[in-house]
Amino acid sequence: MPTTRETILAALHARLSALPSTALRGEVLPERIPAEGLLILRDGEPGEPEVTLSPLAYHYQHRAEIEAIVQGADRDAAFDTLCASVGTAIAADRTPGGICDWVEAEAPRPVDLPVEGAASLKAAVIPIVLHYSTADPLG
Repeated sequence: MPTTRETILAALHARLSALPSTALRGEVLPERIPAEGLLILRDGEPGEPEVTLSPLAYHYQHRAEIEAIVQGADRDAAFDTLCASVGTAIAADRTPGGICDWVEAEAPRPVDLPVEGAASLKAAVIPIVLHYSTADPLG
């Protein structure tokens, strides 16, 4: 049976996979960026939980990351569309079917990355905060 953390991350990846861009999880940056853009979900860190004792519960503010990458002539507009689609997907259900208390995205910090012999990339890390509780830090 998957852990609470894995269930939430898998649900987030499934939501990203429904977007028109390519969505990967924990993969290295491929050699070619799809025309519709690329999203790579990084599992991130659960951080130090707050603990309640009766009943015992660990309350996490897990910080995952989504790398958003586009390439091409109209990369500014494509990047904006890609980031907006991530925001819309998250806002559609902030509790992914009730398995998470709250999912929240933070603003990306875009950068242009030159690529020798090809159009430059526009990329950013979008921090995602996952608020959830579990009875066991390993469960």
